[in-house]
Amino acid sequence: MLRIKGLSKRIPGGPKVLNDISFEAYEGDFIAVKGSSGSGKSMLLKCLALQESWTSGTYLFNGKDVFKEGFLAKQKVKQQVAYLEEKPFLFPEKSGLKNVIIGSVNQTPAWRRWTGMVRSDDYMGAMDMIEKRGLLDKAKIPAKHLSGGERQRMAIARALVHGAKVIVADEPVSGLDPHAADAVLSELKDLCKNEGIIVIAVLHQGDWAERYADRILGLNNGNLVVDVYGRRLTEREKLQL
Repeated sequence: MLRIKGLSKRIPGGPKVLNDISFEAYEGDFIAVKGSSGSGKSMLLKCLALQESWTSGTYLFNGKDVFKEGFLAKQKVKQQVAYLEEKPFLFPEKSGLKNVIIGSVNQTPAWRRWTGMVRSDDYMGAMDMIEKRGLLDKAKIPAKHLSGGERQRMAIARALVHGAKVIVADEPVSGLDPHAADAVLSELKDLCKNEGIIVIAVLHQGDWAERYADRILGLNNGNLVVDVYGRRLTEREKLQL
């Protein structure tokens, strides 16, 4: 479970980009984040994944105060909260399989991962994760030859091998055709439903948020102005974003 209380973020020497954001997320939640450009959507996700520091606020992860617990607690959050970019980085010359194996930081020493000398159970675990994503036929193909949707789903597999319990995804279907976008979002939805993964995704374009998310958070100028469960946004709520 995530519990965010009073999250604020100010750019050093600049403006405040997040202002007193508070919400909770539970196992299996699929939360969409909407808002216009510059509303703070990407910064919110980066703060949740500790890719960015917080100016103020309380971050409870599975009941523990991350900032009071110290360095090890922060490292655990970074391990279990995966940040999925719009265009996920994969080593272009390495196969999808090797890119996924690189994610298994807990099980495999760094020198083994980089040289390709991995344990058989790491190999099988990565292959199993790839197969569950429906990408077994793409496992040995260099990442540079994968489509945008396939790269995104490989990145999801890598996050899960890494031990992710939460996936924060910044515009994960931007630039994808409708079929590929549907495959990525269906994959994320299945992870929520079947494995209890929490997904928090920026889905501002089209009706993806209404189709897939259980809950919609709306940001405007760094403020949380909309928080709705199980329904589409009203026209009035859309005007607030």
